[in-house]
Amino acid sequence: MDSPPTRPGPVVLVVSAAVGAGHDAAAAELAARLRSSGAAVRVQDLLTALPGPVRRVVGDAYGPCVNRAPAAFELLVRGLERDGVLWRAARRAATSAAPAVDRWVRECAPDVVVSTHPLASQTLGDLRAAGRLGAPVLTYLTDPAVHRTWVHPAVDAHLTVTEATARHGRSRYGVPMTAAGPLVPARFAVPVPSRCTARLRAGLGLDGARPVALVVAGSLGLGDVGTTVADLLAVGAAPVVLCGRNERRRARLAALPGVVALGWRDDVPELMAVADVLVHNAGGMACTEALVAGLPLVTHRPIPGHGRANAAVLAGAGLAPWTTTRAQLSAAVLGAAGRPRRRPVHPDPAELVLAGLRGRVPAAA
Repeated sequence: MDSPPTRPGPVVLVVSAAVGAGHDAAAAELAARLRSSGAAVRVQDLLTALPGPVRRVVGDAYGPCVNRAPAAFELLVRGLERDGVLWRAARRAATSAAPAVDRWVRECAPDVVVSTHPLASQTLGDLRAAGRLGAPVLTYLTDPAVHRTWVHPAVDAHLTVTEATARHGRSRYGVPMTAAGPLVPARFAVPVPSRCTARLRAGLGLDGARPVALVVAGSLGLGDVGTTVADLLAVGAAPVVLCGRNERRRARLAALPGVVALGWRDDVPELMAVADVLVHNAGGMACTEALVAGLPLVTHRPIPGHGRANAAVLAGAGLAPWTTTRAQLSAAVLGAAGRPRRRPVHPDPAELVLAGLRGRVPAAA
């Protein structure tokens, strides 16, 4: 993806995977921060390291499986937590990527390696365990809930967005995890001028009479978004739906009265400033962006597998209520309307990555 880095600064290899958009977004933000600190960074997509059939399963099957066979996806995610055929298949997939990843390591001789995708963590952990990767390996978990695929005993440090995720990982897997903070652009933390939000509200046709619920379903527009929109309309909210790259879903929702349906947008910080609450179903990058922006979160009708697991962690930590009825949704949305924005101060994951160069990443017990 990127040209090989040149020294004299520290060299960092970041391995992501283009499955959805969140893993790549975290990798890109980390790379930008590291480069601003003088590091040379190479970012690689794990999908390009996989053999063709494996690449198609890992890269292309996720969205259709969630939307068309949600029960099967739930069984898949649960099955990966146990030793069995699914776990062995995942381990074989990780092994199949090793030759290409090993070549990347030899080409750039990194001082530290960071993974932002669980399968990449498995491959890098294997190389580390086999003595073929001398540099420290850090995993940066993009999900609120820790899954077995994120954890490898040979990885030097597991970094999380929040302390809630770190606690979940330590409790469930007995692995030290460190809350490193979010990897989203700094503009999410900057208040948007009122004149800009007023202009955007007018452009979207929002009259201010109803609380605005920004509905997100990932870059692929996954899950039962139509029913969520119906629920929001029923409780008196104004749904503004980010459909990502799912144009079919955008067109279908845009035809409904009272619904603003949008495709892929680059002005998400401004849209979050317009909204009163963010309603999500997966716990992906948009949730991290909302936490940074101080926008209240609500989980409603989460997708199976990691979506429900993420919902449970967020609810347990008090970061986002998980609503299961329209009455609960109404209370959450109305309770968020007009709430002052609180933008907490977070640590910078890039600083912990650079600390990893010196073997000083703090590992909470």
